[in-house]
Amino acid sequence: MKVILISMPDVVPIIIHETAFHLPNHGIASIGGNIDADHEVYLIDLIRKRRSIKKYLTSVMAKIKPDLVGLSAMTWQYDTCIKIAHLLKVLRPEVKIVIGGYHATLMHEEIAASKESQWIDFMIRGEGEEACRRLVNGLDGRDDLAAIPSLSYKKDGGFVHNPRGENLDLSTIKLPIRDQRRLTWGYHILASKIELVETSRGCTRACNFCSMRHMYGRTFRTYPISRVLADIDDIYYNRKTRWIFITDDNIVLNPARVIELCDAIIAKKYKGLNLVVQADCVTIATQEKMVAKMAEAGFRSVFLGIENGSVKNLQSAGKGDIVSSSKKAIDNCHRYGMMVIGGLIFGFAEDDEESIKENYEFFKDIGADASYCQILTPYPKTAMREQLQSQGLVTNQADYKKYNGLWANVRTKHLDAAQLQYQFWYQRQVVLGWWNPPAQAKNQGRVWTSIWRFCFKPFLKLRYRMMMKKDGWEGRYQREVTRWENMNHFKDLEQY
Repeated sequence: MKVILISMPDVVPIIIHETAFHLPNHGIASIGGNIDADHEVYLIDLIRKRRSIKKYLTSVMAKIKPDLVGLSAMTWQYDTCIKIAHLLKVLRPEVKIVIGGYHATLMHEEIAASKESQWIDFMIRGEGEEACRRLVNGLDGRDDLAAIPSLSYKKDGGFVHNPRGENLDLSTIKLPIRDQRRLTWGYHILASKIELVETSRGCTRACNFCSMRHMYGRTFRTYPISRVLADIDDIYYNRKTRWIFITDDNIVLNPARVIELCDAIIAKKYKGLNLVVQADCVTIATQEKMVAKMAEAGFRSVFLGIENGSVKNLQSAGKGDIVSSSKKAIDNCHRYGMMVIGGLIFGFAEDDEESIKENYEFFKDIGADASYCQILTPYPKTAMREQLQSQGLVTNQADYKKYNGLWANVRTKHLDAAQLQYQFWYQRQVVLGWWNPPAQAKNQGRVWTSIWRFCFKPFLKLRYRMMMKKDGWEGRYQREVTRWENMNHFKDLEQY
């Protein structure tokens, strides 16, 4: 069997410009790496082919002639996913299409009943490694589709949804694909090559805006330390890459295990290894010994889910009061030379213009180095969506293409969606202003931070000064909205 696994081209420039970094898709790489070796498997990250999708896929489909194509999509990428599925069926009518990822997992019944299901042959709900492996074997006559847990397949004109399978034993998962089977390349973080590693799956926290529990339940599973080291070895020695983003949902849920992992990495004596990770504020704030060990092992940057400076808003999100922990967590990271990217969420029911401004001021006061700002998004099947709908605050029920954190799909009790969208953007410009690279960023990347400080930043300041003189804040904002709208609009897919 010939199999192509494809990730979507849609991007969200929430931290820096969308061309400044491209991360490989770990999901399709892991699924591909676990398909039995007697099948031919190829990976395509369409983020690397954003301006020539139809032309590129036409060429690849004609050359490889796959039997099965797998498409992975988040909720906000689903519209593009369906257009690509349609295109692939036009290019090769006999090809089988399987979709997976968060949206297929949460919305499989709705997808099965929709018009676009005509372009889909299979869906995989939840973890895909074992279900996809067995699907490929089943299409090759070596397994029974009806016996594959978590698989949805067509029968008599409709979908049959097999029962969900148990969470996988991570010790059985093989390494992801990073070799020549990956047809698209060029993954980078600014000027450096980057790859991805997974050391655990799941999170036991109760955040009600998150879809994670629908994938794994409120569980936390870890890979064996030896398996993680083998993954890092592949990146460090075989791929000659020194930057690694750890994809774990919340790696620090077990601090003792983090310390054990760090000791194992330190013992390997990797030179120039740089690790980037995401973690929760409470654990980072209370486990200074763990933070010190992380820094010694090569952790250079940490994303912290600060979310909001309002205790009331945090409680409505199921986060509890982590305001005091945010400052302590940032101080701990800075004490050991780690850069902090803080996550903020806006658009809670009580938010008004002043509270949005105050939230940005809170973020500036606690000293994080960069911000990852989003508008509260009512993701399908989440408790937060139900909560917002009960209050009549969801303004965009079904245009999932805008469910990426950048767009206001909700209103508050004081701001309509358009006002929320504007204040989210405007207060950031006024309060946070231009990014000034912290000492950690300068040490980690003297070249790119210098380019930003002495080339791009002065140029952009001049450009925006001229723009402001001509159009004012409203005009500048409308230019940004137009750019956002065009960002994930692919003209060559319009007809599908």
